[in-house]
Amino acid sequence: MSAVRVLVGTRKGAFVITADGARKNWDIQGPFFGGWELYHLKGSPVDPNRLYASQGSGWFGQLIQRSDDGGKTWEPMGNAFAYDGVPGTHEWYDGTPHPWEFKRVWHLEPSLTDPDVVYAGVEDAALFRTTDGAKSWHELPGLRNHGSGSTWTPGAGGLCVHTVILDPANPQRVFVAISAAGTFRSDDGGVNWKAINQGLRSNHIPDGTAEIGHCVHHVAQHRARPNVLFMQKHWDVMRSDDAGDNWVEVSGNLPTDFGFPIDIHAHEPDTIYVVPITSDSEHYPPDGKLRVYRSRTGGNEWEALINGLPQQDCYVNVLRDAMAVDTLDSCGIYVGTTGGQVYASPDGGDTWSAIARDLPPVLSVEVQTLTD
Repeated sequence: MSAVRVLVGTRKGAFVITADGARKNWDIQGPFFGGWELYHLKGSPVDPNRLYASQGSGWFGQLIQRSDDGGKTWEPMGNAFAYDGVPGTHEWYDGTPHPWEFKRVWHLEPSLTDPDVVYAGVEDAALFRTTDGAKSWHELPGLRNHGSGSTWTPGAGGLCVHTVILDPANPQRVFVAISAAGTFRSDDGGVNWKAINQGLRSNHIPDGTAEIGHCVHHVAQHRARPNVLFMQKHWDVMRSDDAGDNWVEVSGNLPTDFGFPIDIHAHEPDTIYVVPITSDSEHYPPDGKLRVYRSRTGGNEWEALINGLPQQDCYVNVLRDAMAVDTLDSCGIYVGTTGGQVYASPDGGDTWSAIARDLPPVLSVEVQTLTD
């Protein structure tokens, strides 16, 4: 018997929402860590009951939590995120000493093969890894020491590594995206990094075609085609068919090509989903109508999915990590909003219903498909 576990991070705690494979009746547990910002929760693909959570507070700092029982109980883990092995200080991007400005963990990406190995994308602009189940963390300094580092600038949310993708076909290949620097790829396990932004265009930077400086919002990869990447950028939906070496725009007939999340159908690698937002200054859906858009052709041709979503006076946002898919035969799509709703579609986006309402603003949504 299959089941689904939805992991929801919010501004004021974490929630675990579960249902059986029919996905009709949902049970909400939480809040865990009430009052804390939970930027991201994610489970291990190897051990589904091993969950990791990024807990943060402007008053009390950053803490990693771990659960070994599917979110029923949690244990605080190591918080020693040391830049180049030196806690408290690091060299700034121009090589000069600078106070340590570690603020939060934006994204946790568990290993595809080992439940004790996790990657953490942090602000400001660093990538860490643990090999002991989050007890200790070590920076992969090659990313922050990339030669372009002096030109990196923060996006509105900060200078953050918000996307981490581990290539299922190549254990040495890792992709990251940084706001607002761009997308980078390592082919040697995170030691060295290459900027992969060829084809991106950004009118808000002095050189719109520069290799560095693009505000990438999110990147998605399908396990069946690891060389194909889809990107939602600060304006433009993009596609790469060569592991990021080159990008082309696939915004097509979207009402606006500004948005934050992007994801891919579990069984249809050319079916992708985005949530258009009015503009970079108006972070709400066009015309006050929440519409998820679906392309079945890998981009360019888009259709609005509205059945069950609010189509009047809706002014919420959907943040970059607040969309996820399950892997049941009829693929489920999940979207969390800054209004505290979590919407689910059990049929690939054709119909929607709210599985949670009135939560704190949703920061992240991840989904686990569980089998006996």
